[in-house]
Amino acid sequence: MSWESSAAYYQQLNQGAEKRLGGYSSAKTVMASVNFAEVTELGQREDWDGVADILAEAARGVEKAGADFLMLCTTTFHRVAEQVEAAVDIPLLHLADVIAGEAKANRVEKLALIGTKFAMSRTFFTERIASHGIEVIVPDAEKHDRINSVIYDELVHGRVLDPSRRRMVELIDGLWDRGAQGVILGCTELELLVEQADVEVPLFPCTTLHVNAALDRALG
Repeated sequence: MSWESSAAYYQQLNQGAEKRLGGYSSAKTVMASVNFAEVTELGQREDWDGVADILAEAARGVEKAGADFLMLCTTTFHRVAEQVEAAVDIPLLHLADVIAGEAKANRVEKLALIGTKFAMSRTFFTERIASHGIEVIVPDAEKHDRINSVIYDELVHGRVLDPSRRRMVELIDGLWDRGAQGVILGCTELELLVEQADVEVPLFPCTTLHVNAALDRALG
């Protein structure tokens, strides 16, 4: 939900629309961008009702502007996905459902999730995926702070550092050794750091999968 993340979503949606439709085509998109600092501070205080209020207001604006469905372009703040969806009359394209669908399509039964410390240490996202019959593991707890630091201190500010890439690749390799058949890049910013060419285990990049699912729904 940082501006880096929002820019990636917008770019991929339009690139996908152009590729699928050809010519000068672009995506008919309504975007509501909230203050990342504000929702992050509320989340750190565990004020999830406050986060939900902000995102629900944004969702109502998107609906009023004519959107046919809603995307919550963040993994961490899917913590309030049900509250946001309840605030509008259009459906929410839930990221966890998209990931689970992709896993099933590729006959993957065990995934690993890398994301923010909150997303890895709580179960709101992994349980949603597990409800589709997919096992989800996360890195060991002592590694969560380091991953979180890479996301919030580097990537959300556009800083993509080679030492962090090497450590993330080592982490992903370790998850593969633990039996993961695929690794979810559960934070848009992580897609700026690690690419499929960097690792052998299949990656499940949340932004790319979410965007493709949205284009499938919008264009049929």
